[in-house]
Amino acid sequence: METETFLLNVGPVHPATHGVLRFKLRMDGETIRDCQIVVGYLHRGTEKLGEMKTYLQFIPYTDRLDYIAAMPNNYAYVRAVEELAGIEVPQRAEYIRVLVMELNRIINHLVMMGSLLLDLGGSTMIMYGFRERENALQLYESLCGARMTFNYIRPGGVREDLPDGFIPKLNEFIKDMEKRIVDYEELVNGNEIFLMRVKNIGVISAEEAINCGMTGPSMRGSGVDYDIRKEEPYSIYPDLDFKACMRREGDSLARYLVRLDEIRESMHILRQIADTIPEGKAVNQKYGIAPNTGAPTAVTSYFPRIFT
Repeated sequence: METETFLLNVGPVHPATHGVLRFKLRMDGETIRDCQIVVGYLHRGTEKLGEMKTYLQFIPYTDRLDYIAAMPNNYAYVRAVEELAGIEVPQRAEYIRVLVMELNRIINHLVMMGSLLLDLGGSTMIMYGFRERENALQLYESLCGARMTFNYIRPGGVREDLPDGFIPKLNEFIKDMEKRIVDYEELVNGNEIFLMRVKNIGVISAEEAINCGMTGPSMRGSGVDYDIRKEEPYSIYPDLDFKACMRREGDSLARYLVRLDEIRESMHILRQIADTIPEGKAVNQKYGIAPNTGAPTAVTSYFPRIFT
């Protein structure tokens, strides 16, 4: 039976895109025959804004590069500053940094998984995911007073040490998450409607992933075994026991499962840190940095090495 194709605009103002981009789709029924992507709606000129800021003043701008995963943004910029300025970081501070980044990884993946299910027509998962996300955000709030834009990681360490009782609360969160992730699997992984909408859908080969510049869990969902924490280890990652999560199918299901696997690995990392975090200072205050001009322009080339 012959069908007519039609054009469909998704975004920039759409529940599935949240203002970040626009898809111009050529549809044949429910099948996408062609897709043109229009980007740039969230361009803020961050590097230009940083030209008149000091190294410390620019840190809050890194939070807003991705407010769902602000801690790694803090770290990528601060680490570049530290390497350029030759600043040493206390070991306790490195443990705290990895702790807050892995906690942020869990939050990020919960949002992705919940949003995916919501866009597919299942509202339950996002309620569960945001419940656990709220518990993690409360940990952040007790740590630095902020829930999403932290301004916490600083040159030489972190803004302030862990508050009293933080590690026991972290252990409670991990214990609860271990139960919840089993619930997620029982709720979602075997659901026939979910599998129909993600299995063998949106398949991206390893070669295509590399050529398109994909990074992170999405790249590893296409069978590219590259995790920068393993391949170019930094901070205390060489001392931690964890696996780089990967799936070879390259479809939407694989990208979902990689994130589910990574939540487990992040919990494993957090357990190790909770058990072995050393005593000492949380920041090295014996350094000085002259006021900068154009600092972000000089250091943001370092970002891609951290974000993958």
